[in-house]
Amino acid sequence: MAESPDPPRTAAPEPGPAPAPGRPLSAGVAVLATAVAVINVLVGGTLAVVALTGHVLGAWSSPEPLSPGLIGAGMLGTAPALFGLARARTWEQARTLVLPLTVVLVGLFAVTLLNAGRLYIAHGGPIVPVFFSLGWLFVLGLLCVGAVVCLAGQLGRRSGPALPRTAPLPGWSKPPLAVLGSSWLGIGTGLLLRPGFWADFVPWHTNRADAQALGVWALALGVGVLGSLAEDDLDRTRAALLSLPGTALAMTAVLAARAPHVDWSSGPGLGLVAMVAGLLLAGASGRLLLRSGAGAGAGEGQGARAGAGGAVHGAG
Repeated sequence: MAESPDPPRTAAPEPGPAPAPGRPLSAGVAVLATAVAVINVLVGGTLAVVALTGHVLGAWSSPEPLSPGLIGAGMLGTAPALFGLARARTWEQARTLVLPLTVVLVGLFAVTLLNAGRLYIAHGGPIVPVFFSLGWLFVLGLLCVGAVVCLAGQLGRRSGPALPRTAPLPGWSKPPLAVLGSSWLGIGTGLLLRPGFWADFVPWHTNRADAQALGVWALALGVGVLGSLAEDDLDRTRAALLSLPGTALAMTAVLAARAPHVDWSSGPGLGLVAMVAGLLLAGASGRLLLRSGAGAGAGEGQGARAGAGGAVHGAG
């Protein structure tokens, strides 16, 4: 019996599972966020509480408790959002918080090095500030290097299909967000690059190091607000939305405790009130919109996943 000349047929390999949408969030970024959150609670809480009592504590000498107190308030206010970042699954859901965090870590470390001669470990002083400045420099340097390494590793990860936007920002919110983000970004850039000139626009007494450190935080807030505007999706900015009201409330507590030392009737004083209130309103309104549209967004997401699953099953 003659054999068939046709080669034996082999079964076609089954297609593997489709990659998940978005760029997966690396474990390094999540660990970094948690570590910074713990430090923010401890160090930021200490700076804020000391400022509330009318005393000064910091890595360098400050003429007024407000500046180190507000730096501590920023650290303390962002801690809950950093803890919540562990629930994010993709880089798109984390970058509006991670990028400002990187700005803060790198910026504060650069400001500390630029003003190294003003540190207590450089010119001496009481034992507590000396040890605080030593720990500030060491820990901040480690976190700065860790942030750069984690960010580089995150951006090098392979991305899946584009992550869909399920909860776009309402049109009426975009102009106020643009104004708010540009205000913080512009003031922060001015304080950081030209502290001698822009420090006069701070409604309390500051020195060069204070002005530049406050500029770093203002710059990071501007990056976060404008980044949320660029994302144009409430679900992607869930973590960042939590940091805005937390930061605003912590700053308000410090400002209220030191209210007699702030020139509230000046233009910078009124502008500060408007910008802090803007952070609070932006974060609170974003959370409300996210809650009101959570059910619809979840339903759309489940429908999209079910449709994708059916397409894969049909193709198989």
